Amino acid sequence: MIVPVILAGLVSFICTPIVIRIARKIGLTTDAELGTHPAHTHSGVLPRGGGIPIYIGLLVAFWPFLANKIVLSIMLGGAILIIVGLIDDKYGLSPYLRFILNICAAAVAVVGGIGIPFLSNPFGAIIDLHGFILNVTVLGTSVHLLWLADLIAILWIVWCMNMVNWSKGVDGQLPGFVVITAFFLGILALRFSRHDISKELVTMLAFATGASFLGFLPWNFYPQKILPGYGAGSLAGYMLAVLSILSWGKLGTLLLVLSLPLTDAVIVFMRRIKSKKSPFNADRTHFHHSLLDMGWGRRRIAVFYWLVSLVFGIFSLVVTSQTKLFGFVLLIAVLTAIIVWSYTMARSK
Repeated sequence: MIVPVILAGLVSFICTPIVIRIARKIGLTTDAELGTHPAHTHSGVLPRGGGIPIYIGLLVAFWPFLANKIVLSIMLGGAILIIVGLIDDKYGLSPYLRFILNICAAAVAVVGGIGIPFLSNPFGAIIDLHGFILNVTVLGTSVHLLWLADLIAILWIVWCMNMVNWSKGVDGQLPGFVVITAFFLGILALRFSRHDISKELVTMLAFATGASFLGFLPWNFYPQKILPGYGAGSLAGYMLAVLSILSWGKLGTLLLVLSLPLTDAVIVFMRRIKSKKSPFNADRTHFHHSLLDMGWGRRRIAVFYWLVSLVFGIFSLVVTSQTKLFGFVLLIAVLTAIIVWSYTMARSK
């Protein structure tokens, strides 16, 4: 299990400077002086396409396991996101088109076996989704679809893709908390197993995901040499969502560990709706923007995000599901207050 993990990190680290050079040669860059993206916080001209070395690292690590239908579907869905990310980094796609393609990528993973057959109730009961079956005939073959389980899985993956992607505005912010979150999902996967994929394989997938983002981190940490781009951001949310499902339904764990970026994303979403703006259009109202406006340094912001994910990850390992629910509700309330306060303070300057 350790060899694929090491390979994922090394390949990602080695490929990133190669991607940087190629991106500069072909003009896959973003010039901060042009002001084309209100959410960007960097200065100067920086290459994009950070998802490429991360995906290559994952591909090398996952290659021996592609015979497994689930692993293959994960990589195919990820490939869609990387292609979409490259096109968006170069030409700028409509956010609505990106959203539709997000659904396509999530659907590929779900068709391959990434489903949510039940939802855990923290008070003891389990909501079984197996009973919601749709029988269809395709080319004379009867197919049984767990339509509700598959629909919830698609919605969960797409939601995570977009929420996580929004928290990549500061150097090193995104890869750092992805590494931490993937590590905890890998640890939790060892406690459970699925009938169609072993818990050891799920753990390897999680650790390799963390390693691939870790290999990218030195090039993205302040002062960053490359931007993650849409590909890395959406791939991060996609992989974490898929891993949370494969870790026997640890959706609550992912919500807990990523409570800071997810809470920030929900607040931004609601703020845009309230202002009668499209929730898909980027702006400068995220938590990390407020911290920057309050005078926080980029390293400090990134490390702050990492530490919050680390603390909540440790918390997720030692508490019961019921305690996790109460803790999550309390954390959301506290984080909401902090984010709203920081936004108000930043705008008052």
